[in-house]
Amino acid sequence: MQNIKNIIFDYGNVIFNIDFNRVAEAWKRLGINNAHEFYGHRQQDPVFNLLERGEISEADFRDRIREISHKPELTDEQIDDAWNQIFVGIPKGNHELLLKLKDKYRTFLLSNINAIHYNYVHKYLQQKFGMANNDDLFEKVYYSHLVGKRKPDAEIFEQVINENNLNPAETLFIDDSPQHLETAKKLGLQTYLMTAPDNIQDFFKREGIV
Repeated sequence: MQNIKNIIFDYGNVIFNIDFNRVAEAWKRLGINNAHEFYGHRQQDPVFNLLERGEISEADFRDRIREISHKPELTDEQIDDAWNQIFVGIPKGNHELLLKLKDKYRTFLLSNINAIHYNYVHKYLQQKFGMANNDDLFEKVYYSHLVGKRKPDAEIFEQVINENNLNPAETLFIDDSPQHLETAKKLGLQTYLMTAPDNIQDFFKREGIV
């Protein structure tokens, strides 16, 4: 990592720990036995991407889940609660680290997210940390469902770069998905793949960045 002036962070499994297996187990508890056919980290029904781009409503998403799971009796609350099981928690010290980095670098959040998870995260931040949102931790935040674009599409990276006059060669992008990093590399960004048990606190200490 050389000449870093800007850092772009992914959210899930970089700042907020998530676990896709928890969702699969939650689906099973609802009697959904075919979740592997429509939901996973690397492959999923198009409805998930549509929601992450803000192209369909929460109601349309839930109706599609009822359809592909063959469980028309599922309530909105059951669907939301099961899907929100993906969230594990934010490790102690992550927010403090982000504030330190913000003092030294231009920092940004770039997250593939959707309205249902967005609402859960903000409720969690309020209850756990007394924070209304993530805005104070970064110079600017980008949520896929609000900008109408999602990773790994180049357009969302280009928006962050262009709106903030970032030099890609001086910008580090941290994400847990290799396909997202590939796009970033093509655009000239420096990248780091976050893979458990590694974490941002150990990474920045190891790199001597903070």
